[in-house]
Amino acid sequence: MRVVSGACKGHPLKAVPGSTTRPTTDKVKEAIFNIIGPYFEGGLALDLFGGSGGLGIEALSRGMDKTIFVDRDSKAVQVIRQNAETCRLTDKVEVYKNDAERALKALIKRELSFDLILLDPPYKDQKIVSLISVIEQHGLLNDTGVIMAEHTANAELPEKIGSFTRTRYENYGITAISIYEHEGEENEWQA
Repeated sequence: MRVVSGACKGHPLKAVPGSTTRPTTDKVKEAIFNIIGPYFEGGLALDLFGGSGGLGIEALSRGMDKTIFVDRDSKAVQVIRQNAETCRLTDKVEVYKNDAERALKALIKRELSFDLILLDPPYKDQKIVSLISVIEQHGLLNDTGVIMAEHTANAELPEKIGSFTRTRYENYGITAISIYEHEGEENEWQA
């Protein structure tokens, strides 16, 4: 695992020890960012199932100003911090040990709004629809923001979740990604 592109290109990333975390492959990560980026002119990102931090660190490497990472596994939180330090990004990250639902409640209280939300939950524990519903109800995504959800290819996500529309779906073997945006909004990052 490594940072694929941007300021930290080529930096190796540690994986979370054990089998509880499934890191996004470099190939899928590159495909994701080619769709949603490939580069950003600042902004705030949320990596809600941080794992090793690979997705959120990639967003920082490609121009995001800051990423908030959340993971309920203390080993994952340690690895995210180590990977951010290796890439010299510690001043651009906040890392929290929490589960996704409680983390969203805390972010709602902080009245934050994100330009990019990365959802890569454990495949056996898909809560993507309910999480996106909470994000929508509480305005956690900016008008021109993007939600990227990584899921199993056999998980059927709806075309619409509240005011969000799935604007892109890609399949990579057992892995698939769905991109959600506010209905009728054109993403400023896409050419």
